[in-house]
Amino acid sequence: MSMFRKFIRYYEPYRGIFWFDMFCALVVSAVDVAFPQILNWLTKGLFTETARNILQALPWVALGLLAMELIRVGCQYYITSWGHIMGARMESNMRQDLFDHLQCLSFSYYDKNNTGEMMSKLVSDLFDISELAHHGPENIVISLLKIIGSFALMMLINVPMTLILFGVTLIMIFFSIDKNKKMRAVFLDNRRKIAGVNSRVQDSLAGIRVVKSFGNEALEREKFSESNLRFLDSKVSSYRIMGSFHAGTSFFEGLLFIAVLVSGGLFIANGSLGVGELAIYALYINIIINPIDVLIEFTEQFQKGYSGFRRFTEVVETEPEIVDRPGAADLKNVRGEIDFQDVSFQYDSTEEVLSHIDIHIDAGKTVALVGPSGGGKTTLCSLLPRFYDVTGGCVLVDGQDVRDVRLDSLRGTIGIVQQDVYMFAGSIRDNISYGKPDATEEEIVEAAKKANIHNFVMSLDQGYDTYVGERGTRLSGGQKQRLAIARVFLKNPPILILDEATSALDNESERHIQLSLEELSKNRTTIVIAHRLSTIRNADEIIVIGDEGILERGTHQSLLRQDGVYAKYYNMQFEGLDD
Repeated sequence: MSMFRKFIRYYEPYRGIFWFDMFCALVVSAVDVAFPQILNWLTKGLFTETARNILQALPWVALGLLAMELIRVGCQYYITSWGHIMGARMESNMRQDLFDHLQCLSFSYYDKNNTGEMMSKLVSDLFDISELAHHGPENIVISLLKIIGSFALMMLINVPMTLILFGVTLIMIFFSIDKNKKMRAVFLDNRRKIAGVNSRVQDSLAGIRVVKSFGNEALEREKFSESNLRFLDSKVSSYRIMGSFHAGTSFFEGLLFIAVLVSGGLFIANGSLGVGELAIYALYINIIINPIDVLIEFTEQFQKGYSGFRRFTEVVETEPEIVDRPGAADLKNVRGEIDFQDVSFQYDSTEEVLSHIDIHIDAGKTVALVGPSGGGKTTLCSLLPRFYDVTGGCVLVDGQDVRDVRLDSLRGTIGIVQQDVYMFAGSIRDNISYGKPDATEEEIVEAAKKANIHNFVMSLDQGYDTYVGERGTRLSGGQKQRLAIARVFLKNPPILILDEATSALDNESERHIQLSLEELSKNRTTIVIAHRLSTIRNADEIIVIGDEGILERGTHQSLLRQDGVYAKYYNMQFEGLDD
């Protein structure tokens, strides 16, 4: 019932369409059920009179029946068109809710979940939910009204025979309920397995260049085949259950006809049923069997929609770990002073990545973080914009705990340039303006000039309208980096994080980008994570972080004089790795 209440919430904006759809379903059912009864009345009434009376009344009967059929057709049109429109709108609303919620979820959720599975929930699951939202209520209403109405009208003809048919129908219902329970688990397993297939496809296609560079197409085919066959096994199980379900219900449908013929013959023999009435019963059996078929199809549809909606609610009810605290305020007049006070952090139940870190950064200064991979440098920087929350201590900006600041305000003051730059499918203009969506053309061009990318853009046939390709595949690493820098220039934040922004580039590209980064860092508080120590010689302070925490700190020259860890790294890079 809890799941049902959550589901019907999505009908609220479309109550008018829904109730008129139900009214149309009622009309369609009433017309279908009425035709055999009208035939019964005509055979016992009008058609027993003289030929003249029949011919006089027949045009009016035809007009009445035609009017009923036209009303039925109009209602059927509304059910098919507007019913589907309502379902599509509900699907759209659910998809928007799901996407909006995915945008709110923290990095920790994406650390644990696969993009392919999320895509499956956004597309295939919601389509089945939409079909259930549209067809479910009207199929139930039409089918139940036809079945109940038919039995009620058959009771007027012959009560004992109707009760026999009702008994067969009850057995059929209990059979369907039993099979329905088994189908529910199988269809939920289908959902999980197809999500696994989508996940494998997404993973393989996203990394297709790596796949081909290693010549591992056969390996990818094998991995896909495993997940594909698991889904096939799940589908085979579901079809076996469906096969027994459909075969069983088909047997009961045949049993209804047998019951009509056998019991009808007995009642005709004892004189309690006429031959014409037996024909009316046969018509009603056809009317009953059709909605029973619809209800059988609905059980499959219901299980698909229900399992999809369960997966949908699992996501939308996942609480984001990083949210605004009650009373969180905006950061105003940001100077850029940063403090990490006794900061500790760990991912879930793993060992601590950071332990009791204390760092103070004055506004406008540049601090570089160096040290071995896995020491926690990137994690430390991720705590500043609250991609994760500290598990101990606090992070302050201008003396304010970042947990007491509104997220959009906090992240609006921080610009990040990473080693792995993400380019959105679109134009160069679109990617630069991502730093400020309402930027003017002049602002975009100015940002590109500051990032030393304007001349390259203008050398392209379509200039700023040039399509960059998926993930920026049509651009080099250096070009993507400079576009990422232009984004941050456009955003113009007072705090800057440079996370190994040049480590993946060749020396020529690094020189160009280093100039852009130096321009970008002017008059901003800057945290630099670097493995190439040549890029941080001019930092106001260099902090060496290892597994044990902060190992050394000082300027470039003072750390060289200490002849410690930093000096060792520096000498390795500039005096030759062979020695």
